[in-house]
Amino acid sequence: MGLTSALTTVMGTVIGGGIFFKTATLASSTMSPSLLLLIWLLAGFLTIAGGLCLAEIATAIPEAGGAVNYIEIAYGKLPSFLLGWAQVLIYYPANIAALSIVFATQLISLLGWSTGLVIPVALITAFSLTGLNLLGARLGSLVQNLTLIIKLIPILIIIIFGLLNPQAQHLQMWPVQPGGHSSWLTALNGGLLAAMFAYDGWISVGNMAGEMRNPRKHLPIAIIGGLGLTTLVYILINLAFLKALPIGQLAGNATAAADSAKIILGTFGGRLVTVGILVSVYGAINGYTMTGMRVAYAMGVNNTIPFAHQFRKTTRHTKVPLLASLVQLIVATVMIFMGNFDFLTDMLVFVMWIFNTMIFGAVFILRRKYPLLPRPYRVLGYPWIPLIAIIGGAFIVISTLFTQFNLAALGITMTLLGIPCYYWQQRHHREQNE
Repeated sequence: MGLTSALTTVMGTVIGGGIFFKTATLASSTMSPSLLLLIWLLAGFLTIAGGLCLAEIATAIPEAGGAVNYIEIAYGKLPSFLLGWAQVLIYYPANIAALSIVFATQLISLLGWSTGLVIPVALITAFSLTGLNLLGARLGSLVQNLTLIIKLIPILIIIIFGLLNPQAQHLQMWPVQPGGHSSWLTALNGGLLAAMFAYDGWISVGNMAGEMRNPRKHLPIAIIGGLGLTTLVYILINLAFLKALPIGQLAGNATAAADSAKIILGTFGGRLVTVGILVSVYGAINGYTMTGMRVAYAMGVNNTIPFAHQFRKTTRHTKVPLLASLVQLIVATVMIFMGNFDFLTDMLVFVMWIFNTMIFGAVFILRRKYPLLPRPYRVLGYPWIPLIAIIGGAFIVISTLFTQFNLAALGITMTLLGIPCYYWQQRHHREQNE
C-alpha cells in the first residue's frame, strides 16, 4: 500500500454517519459556534495522537486480533477479555441501535410519517441488515463498498454550497466560551463524547501498517494527513451547518443536517442530500453488523467466551457466524427500545475510551517490558504524544463520571459483568481439558 492509498483508507475508515448528527449534540453542549468548532479541532488532535500511539503497537505486534491482542500483551488476559466483552455487549450493539434510530428518524422526517414509527422502522433496519449479512459476507461487503463512495457525496455538497451561501448566518467567533448556562466541564465533556463518536474508526488505522511498503516513513504521514484532512472536513461541514442555521436551531435538532441541507440547496436539493445521508448511515450500520458478529465468533474460536462452542457455529451455506449475529441483534433490539441516540453513543464512547487510554499507556509498558522488540515505527514526539493521548483519554473518562454518572455507571457495570463470565469460562475450559 502506497501513501495515497493509505491516506484515503484512513479517511474512508473514519468519516461516517456520525458527522451528520453529532452537531446537534455539540450545539446543545456548548451553545457557542466558536467552542463547537474548537472541540472538533481538539477531538481531531486527540485522535491523531491516539492513532500515532496505536501505529507503534500495531507495527510491533502485527498478529491478528487488533486492540484485544495489544491489551492482552500489555496488561494480561482478563483486561483483554473485558475489551472483547465490551465490544460484543456494548460497542457494536450500541452503534447498530443508535444508528438505526437515527436512520429511522431521518427516513420518517423525509417521508412525513408519524414519529411514533421511529422504533418500528429502527427495528426493521437492524433486522434487515443482520438478515442481509446472514446471506453471506460477499453481499455485506458489496453494500459496504457502494455506501463508502456514496457517503462522501452529501458531505462535499453541503460544504461547497454551504460555505458559498450568500445568505449565510453571521457567526460570532469571539470570545471562545460556553453559551447558555453550560459550564466549561459540561461543555467539553459533552462535546468531546459527541465528537469522538464521529471520529469512531480511528482505532483501525494502525492495522494497515503491515500492508505498507515503508511504514516507518509513510505511516505517520498517513495518520497525521488522513486524520488531519478528516478534521478539516468535519470543521468545514460544521461551519456550513452553522452558516445555515443559528446554533439555537441546531441544538438538539435530530434532523439538523437535513434542515441545513434544505436551507442551503432548497427543498428538492435538501431531500436528495437526505437520501445520501440515509445511504451513508445504512452503510455504517452494515459495517458494524458485519464486523461485530465476527468479534464474538473469534472469542468463540479462542474459547474465551461462555458457550464458546455455540459462538463458533456458522450458517451451513454462507459460513456466517450464526449465534454471534443473533446475540448482537438481540442486544441491539433492547437498546433500540431505550430509544436515545445520544445516551447510547455517549456510553459506547465512554467505555471504549477506557480501553483506548489503556492502549496509549501500553506504549510505555511495552517499551519497558520488551525493549528489544522490533518496532518498524516509533511514535512521533515520544513521550509527549502518548502523554497527550493519555491525558485526553483520562479527561473524557473522568469528566463523564462527574457529568453523566448514571451513564458511566451503566457502562462500567455492563463491562464488569464480564469478570464472572471470564472465570466461569476459564474453569469450564480447564474441566474440559482434564
